Amino acid sequence: MSDATTSITPTRPYMVRAIYQWIEDNDLTPYLMVDATAENVQIPVGHVQDGRIVLNIASRATGNMSMENDYVHFSARFGGVSQEIWVPVKAILGIYAKENSQGMFFDPNEYDDYQPAEEVPAATTHAKLAAPKRPNKAGLKVLK
Repeated sequence: MSDATTSITPTRPYMVRAIYQWIEDNDLTPYLMVDATAENVQIPVGHVQDGRIVLNIASRATGNMSMENDYVHFSARFGGVSQEIWVPVKAILGIYAKENSQGMFFDPNEYDDYQPAEEVPAATTHAKLAAPKRPNKAGLKVLK
């Protein structure tokens, strides 16, 4: 029998997706709190406060949202300028609803002992994830 503690995946990506869905299903606004000092975080640095940033990840505020086990990726407008946002899941501190603060905050040590089955350098992972996401540079669409 293999050692389950070294191969078990963290719960954070699954909980982020579940809480996000619950918030959206209840017509609330999902906010993602991110450790802006973590490695491989691509965010608008002008909006960072105390080493953290809170991002509105509502489907109406983002484009091309992708929530994978390693990264959350989407495009959003900041100061009228569209930007690509990349957040490693281990940099996510919490997800909650703007309107009532219900959600979940995560154990900052969850990833301390986690070793993925296949170790891939972060820059390579980021490049692999970015490449297939950009086949169509479509513009904005109006949602009603």
